[in-house]
Amino acid sequence: MKIGIIGAGQLGRMLALAGTPLGQDFVFLDPATDACAAALGEHLCAGYDDREQLRRLAEDVDVVTYEFENVPAETVDFLAQYVPVYPNAESLRIARDRWFEKSMFQELDIPTPAFADVLSQAELESAVQLIGLPAVLKTRTMGYDGKGQKVLRQPQDVADAFAELGCVPCILEGFVPFTGEVSLIAVRGRDGDTRFYPLVHNTHKDGILRLSVASNAHPLQAQAENYALRVLDKLNYVGVLAFEFFEIDGGLKANEIAPRVHNSGHWTIEGAECSQFENHLRAIAGLPLGSTAKVGQSAMINFIGEVPAISKLAAIADCHPHHYGKAFKPGRKVGHATVRCADSASLQSRIAEVQALTD
Repeated sequence: MKIGIIGAGQLGRMLALAGTPLGQDFVFLDPATDACAAALGEHLCAGYDDREQLRRLAEDVDVVTYEFENVPAETVDFLAQYVPVYPNAESLRIARDRWFEKSMFQELDIPTPAFADVLSQAELESAVQLIGLPAVLKTRTMGYDGKGQKVLRQPQDVADAFAELGCVPCILEGFVPFTGEVSLIAVRGRDGDTRFYPLVHNTHKDGILRLSVASNAHPLQAQAENYALRVLDKLNYVGVLAFEFFEIDGGLKANEIAPRVHNSGHWTIEGAECSQFENHLRAIAGLPLGSTAKVGQSAMINFIGEVPAISKLAAIADCHPHHYGKAFKPGRKVGHATVRCADSASLQSRIAEVQALTD
């Protein structure tokens, strides 16, 4: 089977690495000339709105998916005229716009922080009066890894905040006194078969994920699965979906979803019976889903800006480095390492060893 992927970054790269043993071939469409997944398949170097190249892609593959949600929903709609595309355009339309996303959570009775739509500075000021401070102003689309948002702590932070984010549609979200951040990786097949990986504890710095640790029998696992199932069924979803939550008052509040394989699921490459990448490909190809069971204790450490020397990472027991082949730049995700151990104490020790190389 030949699979088209919109986007050729590290997620596309890891999808191709997982699909090659399944006998799958890949065609990527990405405007970047140095896209890091390009070496693993054919690369159509074109914009996401290039109808000629999109039609060429559709004619050459059996199914299309995408590696990130900044792809225009119109691109998926156009491709779907010629070839199956998973996840569908409606899933992308909802997930890429924070207002649509939060409104769907509300419709499905999934708890969220307080939120308000903001289309002007005047509406921001009204929303602050309603929600209070502290709060965070986010662009409705295109923001990721801490980009496209501003924390509002004091009244003076509100002045000109809308202009600082580009005078584009925004959403204001109230702060929640969360005790932790967790994410659930779910996968749903074409036939509706659904599987869930263990909840993952996440640690962020400067809005960028730094560490994910797969949990053991998390007490909120069933609640997270229930919320995710509501979304999957609502969207008639096919593929992997990541659902990020805040832990608060012994329960969960929804933060956001990502309609794709996700950074917090990278541990599954070595730490689960079937990785999120292989399961995404199984789902969109109509194959039976693989087991999401853990193999030992696992964690993922992101490398931001640069990758430590591979020789040093390889010297750490139970460590599996992943270099994305991207140019090193400050604030850029350029690799990660998975550590997998037999017990939690050893896991924490290995995490500390890897993190010491990143300091």
